Amino acid sequence: MERREFVGTSVAALCSAATGNAAGKSESELYELKTYTLKPAQQPQLDEYLGKALLPALKRLGIGPVGVFTEPPEKDLLRVTVLIVHKSADEIATLAAHLNADDIYGKAARSYLTAKADDPVYLRIESSLLSAIAGMPRLEKPDASKPRLLNLRIYESHNERAAAKKVEMFEKGELAIFRRVGLTPVFFASALVGSAMPNLTYMLVFANEEGRKAAWDTFRGDDAWLKLKAIPEYADKEIVSRITNRILTPTSYSEI
Repeated sequence: MERREFVGTSVAALCSAATGNAAGKSESELYELKTYTLKPAQQPQLDEYLGKALLPALKRLGIGPVGVFTEPPEKDLLRVTVLIVHKSADEIATLAAHLNADDIYGKAARSYLTAKADDPVYLRIESSLLSAIAGMPRLEKPDASKPRLLNLRIYESHNERAAAKKVEMFEKGELAIFRRVGLTPVFFASALVGSAMPNLTYMLVFANEEGRKAAWDTFRGDDAWLKLKAIPEYADKEIVSRITNRILTPTSYSEI
């Protein structure tokens, strides 16, 4: 078996085992979350690749929607996050081969793919593979024609039992509270592969920063939320060890 075939088979097997479906398909979507770290001066070249090579190629394959988001630079470095929605494990496992065989993609991506080692487009890519939780098995796509702000949050847990308990908490009440107070979900998913495992990763959408702050303030004082978090088995100290909070701005070509 060739290495590329073995790697693809391994990815499909991992996703199938996690979703409980031997055919590589699941009722829950799979999300590929990639964060590029780069120098701000290289952003136009990365935007050129993502907007004119990768996203069109994914669309030809029927993959998506795809979100592309930026954050303010920190310490002279920029992060660009890409969210790709997949329907199956097989789709993920065969993606690289499909891109390699796509001449239109190869031509559009030429500058990106032939970048020199002393002048790279990006420094590194950090990737995670996520499986949508049963309580929200499909991404809810916001209106990409309107101004919007995305809030990406990652809840790390000290072990797998605690991580599953946090998912249960969302499915049994917290997600419904989110929707009611204006914390509009885009997706909720558990990490299958990536850094800071185990974790629950989710994304919310708001019209603007003022709306984001107002919704979180409403949530913190909500009676149903105060009652839910008072249940001992759902106490943060028991099931969440670290929270990462990122505010993302969609690019002009982002589909999410």
